[in-house]
Amino acid sequence: MWQFLSAGGPVMILLVLTSIVSVAFIIERGLALRWSKVIPAKVEFAVENCRSGDDLPRLCELCQEQPSAFSRVVMVAQDHLNCPREENADAIQTRARHEVLQLERGLVILEVVVGISPLLGLVGTIHGLITLFHDLGGIGLADNTVIARGIGITLNTTLMGLLIAIPSLVCWSYYTKKVETLAIEMETLCDEFLRRQYRSNSRN
Repeated sequence: MWQFLSAGGPVMILLVLTSIVSVAFIIERGLALRWSKVIPAKVEFAVENCRSGDDLPRLCELCQEQPSAFSRVVMVAQDHLNCPREENADAIQTRARHEVLQLERGLVILEVVVGISPLLGLVGTIHGLITLFHDLGGIGLADNTVIARGIGITLNTTLMGLLIAIPSLVCWSYYTKKVETLAIEMETLCDEFLRRQYRSNSRN
C-alpha cells in the first residue's frame, strides 16, 4: 500500500486527504440519516394515533424525550394548532425546510469530492507524463526505472482518483435520495396529523 501511494507522487497526498474527507462525511451522514434518528418510531406511532386534543400532551412529551427532525416539526404543528390551518401548514413547511437543510449538511462536500477526485487523478497523470518525458530527455531510454516511475505516477493517481470518486458518488446519490424520502414521509405524517386535529376541532 505504501509503495502504491509513494509511487503516485505529490498529487497522491491531495488524493489521500480527499479520501479521508470523503470517508469521514460518508460515515457521519450514514449515522445522521438513520431512519430511527430522523423519524423515531415512538414519535411516529404517537402522531398516527393522536386523534384529539387529549392526546397532545403525551405527544409533546414524546417529542421532547426523543429530539429529532420530525419531533421538531411536530412541535411546530402543535404550537400552531390555534392558528388557521393554512398558517399552521406554512409554519410546518418553513420548519421542515430548515430540517431538510440540516439533513443535507455535508452532502455538498461529497458532491465536491466526486467532482475533484477524477480531476486530481488527471493532474497526477499529467504530472507523471511530464516527469517521464523530462527524465527521458536527460537519459534517453536506457534506464527502465525512470520509465517505470513515470508510468507509476500516471496510473496510480488516475486509479486513486477513480477509487475515491466512485464510492463517493454512490453514497452521495443514496443519501440524497434518502433525504428526499425522509422529507416526503415527514410531510405525509404531518399532513395527516393536521387533518385529524382540525377535523376534531371542527366537530367540537
